[in-house]
Amino acid sequence: MMLQRNVLSDSAPILISLLLLFRNLAITSSQSGVSDGEVLLKFKASLNNPAALDTWATPTAPCSGWKGVLCGQGRVWGLQLEDMGLHGVIDVETLAGLPGLRSLSFKNNNFDGALPNLMRHGSLKTVYLSNNKFSGEISDGAFSGMNSLKKLHLENNKFSGTIPATLATAPRLMELALQDNEFEGEIPNFEQEGLKNFNVSNNRLVGQIPRSLSRLDASSFSGNNDLCGEPLEACPANYNGPSKYDYHDDRTYHRKFPETTIAVVGILLGAALIALLGVCIFLIFCKKKSHQETAPAAAAAAPATADLNQMERGGVSESGKPSVRLLTFLKEDSEKFDMQELLRASAEVLGGSVFGSTYKAGLNGKKMAVKRFKHMNQVSKEDFNEHMRRLGRMCNRNVQPIVAFYYKKEEKLLVTAFAENVSLAARLHGNQMRDHRSLDWTARLKIVKGVAKGLLYLHNELPSLTPAHGHLKASNVLLDAAFTPLLTDYGLIPIINKEQAEESIVAYKSPEYKQTGKLTKKTDVWSFGYLILEILTRKDSGVEQQVDVDLATWVETSVANESSGDDAGAGAVVFDPDMAGARHSQVEMMKLLRIGLSCCEADVEKRPEMKEVAEKVEEIKEREFDDDFYSSYASESDMLSSRGLSEDFRSISIESKI
Repeated sequence: MMLQRNVLSDSAPILISLLLLFRNLAITSSQSGVSDGEVLLKFKASLNNPAALDTWATPTAPCSGWKGVLCGQGRVWGLQLEDMGLHGVIDVETLAGLPGLRSLSFKNNNFDGALPNLMRHGSLKTVYLSNNKFSGEISDGAFSGMNSLKKLHLENNKFSGTIPATLATAPRLMELALQDNEFEGEIPNFEQEGLKNFNVSNNRLVGQIPRSLSRLDASSFSGNNDLCGEPLEACPANYNGPSKYDYHDDRTYHRKFPETTIAVVGILLGAALIALLGVCIFLIFCKKKSHQETAPAAAAAAPATADLNQMERGGVSESGKPSVRLLTFLKEDSEKFDMQELLRASAEVLGGSVFGSTYKAGLNGKKMAVKRFKHMNQVSKEDFNEHMRRLGRMCNRNVQPIVAFYYKKEEKLLVTAFAENVSLAARLHGNQMRDHRSLDWTARLKIVKGVAKGLLYLHNELPSLTPAHGHLKASNVLLDAAFTPLLTDYGLIPIINKEQAEESIVAYKSPEYKQTGKLTKKTDVWSFGYLILEILTRKDSGVEQQVDVDLATWVETSVANESSGDDAGAGAVVFDPDMAGARHSQVEMMKLLRIGLSCCEADVEKRPEMKEVAEKVEEIKEREFDDDFYSSYASESDMLSSRGLSEDFRSISIESKI
């Protein structure tokens, strides 16, 4: 009996070693021994433009410098392939050969077609597919079994159909971004207690907002005209809930109407046809007269529209005939509208400056921003048109595209899309804005990184403009519904009258212009530095005013007086006290602060180039211990461990060393 026990005892280490060996083989190889590197190279080959992943090559290993590959303990756990212009199909079948894969980000690329089959990766925790060209309906069961999913971002695509019901049952879901798509139908009843960030704005959703989501901000549901209930307007008194709506087999959404309602509608349509006939006769009679008059009804409707209508009055050509007012569109794929539609649209004044006023106009259900410019009358029509076409070619996630423009000798109009969260200046300093909390550290870092990317893009695309932006300040950084920054009023220095430019344009306040009377490419870097300091401190940069002590000097002096090797103590003096999420980020915040100060260097020779600044900003992490996946929204909680590895994988790695 004792001999048998000894044999078992002696055999135990061998048995354990064999078990661990088989277990490690299961982890370290997949698909019949295919390594992580081989899986990734196969995935690279499946893309239409694999050259974008030029660092993915043998003999180096994926965890030794392959771009966008995130590793822990020698294994791949995440792919962060953003802003690379990738297109083709995301080969999820091949990626299934990465057993440790927990995070995927293909943001800001050109992938199209249907949503990839994410169920092939049931252990995924974060998925970012926003700002691509995906389309089509998503099946109700598309997220079945994805019990680890915490963050899903599908915004700014062309997904349609209803919101998948399995999303409402994903137990760990914390963030869901579906805005700017074409989803329809009612919102499922999301009851996850941990769901903190939820956005379905700018879709085609209808019905009553579930009570479980009523605590959210109204902006999460904006742009869906047929939604009702808190936090939006209350539903009609006779609203009976989902029973009013039908979902047919083709997944098309329909509203039921009583037969009496249909009869009433028929009578009204008949009356409308008779009225329309009368209107046509009247218009034919007044046709000549209407060509010579403006639209007084629009002027009476709103003071802002009346102000815009001044652009149309007195418009007579040299021949004495009424001149034709035409908008010039710069984007072929943009929805077209004429000048009369623009002038008759309901308008709201957003703000004004020495150059003119900015309006929000509603056109065909879409919101547009119309900026009216003065002090541009020293450039010919041909030169102005050519410059606008040049700016119209700009296409970057962080640069607000110019949709159309209008030329008149005295005044010009620039038309862009409307940004839901207005401007960075309004968010930082607009205390009058109700129901809006102060921007947290995550949002501010995202904005700084986006501005850096947008500036670098302008510098690369407009090399002959010095500087490429020229008027960078908080009010010229717009924020969309997802708080993505959009640069506006860029590249305008060549077409603004010199005297007004010297008086009001930010670039002309730079040290180099004051000292030498010249602007440089690094002038944008200087204004970006002040913007970083303004974002971190929430104090006005003062670059447009003549002040005794500017923001950079105050920050530098305050930090120097408090610094004793303790970044947290020094930062506490200057950082915005209302900035949430800063508790575990003091070191990273101080890194960003120092980048901002280096950009504010008065000596142009010592000031860094924009490319170097953008690279340093991109290295800033959300948290000093955040050594895992970061994709504008991600945090250290995205992974089960600080390195993004599963507990099973960690335990196996430890056991393998025994």
